[in-house]
Amino acid sequence: MPHETEMAGYFQRQLADYVEYHRDPWNCAMHVVGILLLFTGATLPLTLVHFSVFGVEVSLAVILALPVLAYWLMLDAGVGLGILVSMIVLLSVATAIGNQVSFAMMWSIFAVLIVLGVASQIVGHRVFEERQPSMVDHPTHFLLGPMFVMAKFYIALGFRRDLAAILAPLPTNSLSTR
Repeated sequence: MPHETEMAGYFQRQLADYVEYHRDPWNCAMHVVGILLLFTGATLPLTLVHFSVFGVEVSLAVILALPVLAYWLMLDAGVGLGILVSMIVLLSVATAIGNQVSFAMMWSIFAVLIVLGVASQIVGHRVFEERQPSMVDHPTHFLLGPMFVMAKFYIALGFRRDLAAILAPLPTNSLSTR
């Protein structure tokens, strides 16, 4: 297992690369919406499948979310904990929806959430950023979106100055692309 500072350095390098594809504030807003919709949509049908783990009934959504959550926590414990809280809320929402609607309605909601989530990502990149998504060049960035969104949230609250330096906008008179 990599040392904590190695993981922190890796995360900061990945984040610095990721931010180059996400400079426009409207694109960032579209990512917040898209990531929330995609996570909720993707987990919705998985909340209906349950297993007994050590005598506790757990949904497939939770089981499949745990490895990526562990990865996020290893990259940055503080940002990972914020994502954990968000995951609990979104999994609860998905579970409530799945428990309250018919099977056909659940799949309809799933489809709408996924389509809207993907559409928001596409609009963010094509209309606002005018650049292809980062995961086209770097497939590992697929898992970095939630970390980016949570880091931006922490920075907006006045926390994580270390990440704020990485995510800071370029000066308007800068000739550099970073």
